[in-house]
Amino acid sequence: MPHSLSLRTADTLAVVGKADWDRLANPGWETGPRGAILWRGDGSPSPYNPFISYDFLLVCEESGCAAAETGWLPSHLLLEDEDGRLIGAAPAYLKGHSYGEYVFDHGWADAWERAGGQYYPKLQSSVPFTPVSGPRLLAADDATRRALARGMKLVADRYGLSSAHVTFVDEHSAAALGAEGWLERLDQQFQFRNEGYATYEDFLGRLASRKRKTLKRERREALQNGISVEWVTGSDLTEAHWDAFFAFYMDTGNRKWGTPYLNRRFFSLLSERMADRILLVMARRAGRYIAGALNLIGSDRLYGRNWGAIEEHPFLHFEVCYHQAIDYAIEHHLAVVEAGAQGEHKLSRGYLPETTRSAHYIADAGLRRAVADFLGREKRAVLRAETELESLGPFRREPLQEQD
Repeated sequence: MPHSLSLRTADTLAVVGKADWDRLANPGWETGPRGAILWRGDGSPSPYNPFISYDFLLVCEESGCAAAETGWLPSHLLLEDEDGRLIGAAPAYLKGHSYGEYVFDHGWADAWERAGGQYYPKLQSSVPFTPVSGPRLLAADDATRRALARGMKLVADRYGLSSAHVTFVDEHSAAALGAEGWLERLDQQFQFRNEGYATYEDFLGRLASRKRKTLKRERREALQNGISVEWVTGSDLTEAHWDAFFAFYMDTGNRKWGTPYLNRRFFSLLSERMADRILLVMARRAGRYIAGALNLIGSDRLYGRNWGAIEEHPFLHFEVCYHQAIDYAIEHHLAVVEAGAQGEHKLSRGYLPETTRSAHYIADAGLRRAVADFLGREKRAVLRAETELESLGPFRREPLQEQD
């Protein structure tokens, strides 16, 4: 790594070249029109992650979803060598709240403010509104990642911030942050792992008989009342699809969260830039769309993101979000389906627990000790729960028996 480095922050990703950012975010991959991806490197590539891409992050900004007005002020870290070449970067935001992160620190904020401190703004390195693990310290080597970790603490200290947080972080970034003294936090999600299944029936064949029968019945009942499901992607996506999906998203979001994070412009821009990375699973009844799920497609996995519906039907949520995602992954030879944050109901549908990580820098020594103690106890609980949940999965443990 060069001896002379400079660190600066950028209040928009637009000042960074797309090629420079993507070279660090998804090394070896090139994106073409509508987000099509092509491996251009040598050897075995790291998986392509659409959420850390220049296009996705810039859409968050240009749509106004990740902006000062929403409490997500872009403050991306850029690490350059003596020739001005970008060698490291981290997507980062000055946050005026803790919403849209899916790693909850409201209790820390309350404790610090009761003690007379000011928790917000804080520095947050993440993908806005997206609980998907991936690279956060974007660099070619561990030394540069560690330099970014130190730089993030420097930025927090220089501006008198209470804390800095790096959430849903991959193993490389987590190791660099840990080496620089950041506190580690564990959580879990539920993911489907494609064990080379040729068909959905192959997957069902791995389940205990009772679980297999339950899922078959659930899928039949979900599509009663004349409901059909279709996959829409690439050039087939139209503004009419997005009008329908946005209505679902707003209806469900208003009831569930109070204030949905994404606006209508976000979906149009996403479709314009990344159509080939999008899978809309849409349910139709009586000639109109009634529900849908937005997924993004990586090189080796499908990421379930947003869901909504304007009609209630038994098991329709599970069909559109989870079963159809498994169907798509098997048909397109994707290794994993990441179905979003939380949700133990996913376990019985073939989604098993997977550890997620975040890292935290707390400036005040007293608050840092309290948070470290909490995280230690929380980590032990998460690991115990993961072991227990893994054992409760639907997969058959007895020798192969005759299937239904």
